[in-house]
Amino acid sequence: MDAKALFDQTTFECSRLITQRYSTSFTLGIKTLNKKYHMPIYAIYGFVRYADEIVDTFHDQDKKALLDLFKKDTYKAIQDGISLNPVLHAFQIIVNQYKIDLDLIEAFLHSMEMDLDFKTYNDSKYHEYIYGSAEVVGLMCLKVFCEGDESEYLRLREPACKLGAAFQKVNFLRDIKSDYEERGRVYFPGVDFLTFDKTTKIAIEQDIQKDFDEALIGINNLPIGAKMGVKVAYLYYLKLFDKIKTLPPEVITQERIRIPNSRKISLLLGTYFGMKLGLA
Repeated sequence: MDAKALFDQTTFECSRLITQRYSTSFTLGIKTLNKKYHMPIYAIYGFVRYADEIVDTFHDQDKKALLDLFKKDTYKAIQDGISLNPVLHAFQIIVNQYKIDLDLIEAFLHSMEMDLDFKTYNDSKYHEYIYGSAEVVGLMCLKVFCEGDESEYLRLREPACKLGAAFQKVNFLRDIKSDYEERGRVYFPGVDFLTFDKTTKIAIEQDIQKDFDEALIGINNLPIGAKMGVKVAYLYYLKLFDKIKTLPPEVITQERIRIPNSRKISLLLGTYFGMKLGLA
């Protein structure tokens, strides 16, 4: 391996480490993808994870200045084809290799900027935020899975957006307590955290279920090397969603709902053998 290849590989391994440290479920899903997709998806996750950390974690820093610098460095890395920031270097390789549209990256970074400014969301801002924070991440991954087949990408684009939206809305329900108490945010339009009730919860759940149903159509039509990993993520979030649906509003406003790692592994194995037998 020459020096440049070693540098590239090391930056991908940094993104893999970030993924493993921050998300057990995402890591499990990636491991069931065809190996050729592993490093590209790790690189995408590393990029979005670090951007998200800027707005969610560094409360004693100037978040806007940090995000502005991260955004500037992102575009410079993509244009120059190199960065000494390992996360951005790995990401720019994938952006340039798979021709990921810059407008997807811009939409994502815009949603991160929205987290600095918005505490409550109307319908328009809610959909704008979900598109940028979640749907476009799914579209970046879809670019990788389609490997340059633009007609395939366009055919699967809408279901990929629905899957990203479903995941993000489940996250909003799961994290409703921490988002409100730690960051002062309520993402669901017209929802008051202090009066969050069963009727409101059911309406949100019906919207999420519709996204899940429409997303499944696209998952079943993904390239074979990508289908299992995405199906694992789908089933994990569906299981989490099912658990949330059984709980009263006062529980999810008081604690973060989780799926144990043992259950995540059983989902992984069940999906693997189910797909091998043609049952999943």
